Amino acid sequence: MLVNVLRSACPLIALCIVAFAAAKLSAADIVLPKPNLKGTMSIEEGLARRRSVRQYATGSLTLDQVSQLLWACQGVTNKEGYRAAPSAGATFPIEMYLVVGDVEGVEPGLYHYDILDHALWRTKKEDIRKALDVACLNQHMIADAPATLVITGILQRTAQRYGSRAARYVFMEAGHIGQNIYLQCEPLGLATCAIGAFRDDEVAKVLGLKTEEPLYIFPVGRKPGEK
Repeated sequence: MLVNVLRSACPLIALCIVAFAAAKLSAADIVLPKPNLKGTMSIEEGLARRRSVRQYATGSLTLDQVSQLLWACQGVTNKEGYRAAPSAGATFPIEMYLVVGDVEGVEPGLYHYDILDHALWRTKKEDIRKALDVACLNQHMIADAPATLVITGILQRTAQRYGSRAARYVFMEAGHIGQNIYLQCEPLGLATCAIGAFRDDEVAKVLGLKTEEPLYIFPVGRKPGEK
């Protein structure tokens, strides 16, 4: 409707809007499947089963599993734009990255999660798992896991509202997301281990971060004993 009004007023503006919308729809490297909002495990069972696991069974992840995990991290949960994890003042300082080594139908590399469109943008084409493993003090589950979730933060988004308290709020938010990852892994038959020991500068270099700080890292693989 807006495009029709603008077309009558200014065909050039309308054409630009249509072209931009088409580019936005086609530019994402991977449009993720819709997340499942009906689980197969109670929250109580997930809490009881949750463990940090450092060795994973052989096997790739599916795109459905990746989609569900990313949605549990930062997925939009209502029309107002609220997300799966709480954020101080809805300032949303978190960005999510997916390191892919072995995900069905997805080329290895680094992907940025487009939260609003529930899609992935490929930012690096090479398999960076070994480089990230080294930056994380040679915690080899990163090199072995088929995929790794990386939580980064832009503290300025929260600092604009909360000043010197922003850092603690951003770290809290990363923690909320981390627990979501653990709990979402359980009904999917997956396992993870929270990693906070890494060299910040080296992780930022491996990921190509400019304005973000790496906060938390979660390798994800198939749970041993699960089919």
